[in-house]
Amino acid sequence: MVAALVVALLAQLRHDSATSVPTQTMAEREHRDADTPAALAVPRQRAGLPPCPAAGSAPGPAALRGVTVDCAADGAAVDVARALAGRRVVLDLWAYWCATCTAELPAMAEYQRRVGSDVTVVTVHQDENESAALLRLAELGVRLPTLQDGRRRIAAALRVVNVMPATVVLRPDGSVAQTLLRAFDSADEIAAAVGNDTG
Repeated sequence: MVAALVVALLAQLRHDSATSVPTQTMAEREHRDADTPAALAVPRQRAGLPPCPAAGSAPGPAALRGVTVDCAADGAAVDVARALAGRRVVLDLWAYWCATCTAELPAMAEYQRRVGSDVTVVTVHQDENESAALLRLAELGVRLPTLQDGRRRIAAALRVVNVMPATVVLRPDGSVAQTLLRAFDSADEIAAAVGNDTG
């Protein structure tokens, strides 16, 4: 009787290990299976995001070379280093479920409006649920270039700890001026914190 139970248990364990998806594989997914191009079409239209920065000829920040993610506006692949090359950039790392992140996004949009073309604000959505991110941006009326980075490759490349929201300020030469692990309530706060570090 005991032997039969042991055999049945071993058979069940073999079956479970053959059909389960390893945790690491799940953590490395960029998108949910449900977020197909067709399923994202309506959320993208509602969000009305501007295109992501176009890649230039310069190689861009060394830490970000080889990092490619999707542009939330249209699903196009973005070579992150080349897209940010030669620009003063404020990267806003967030996720749709993070309340302090979403509260900060309108302030980031206002900061971008104030600084104009002197600085490029790019948001980086760090969760695989791209549809939820697009709908949250539409709900907030925030229209900033947004990178979909469900695997947190940008944060890892820039050595940002897993804290959200986080803001990374990049100089035109690609170096990190500062990493700010805090939430901002207003464009004035962002301007004061960023200061001349993007110069």
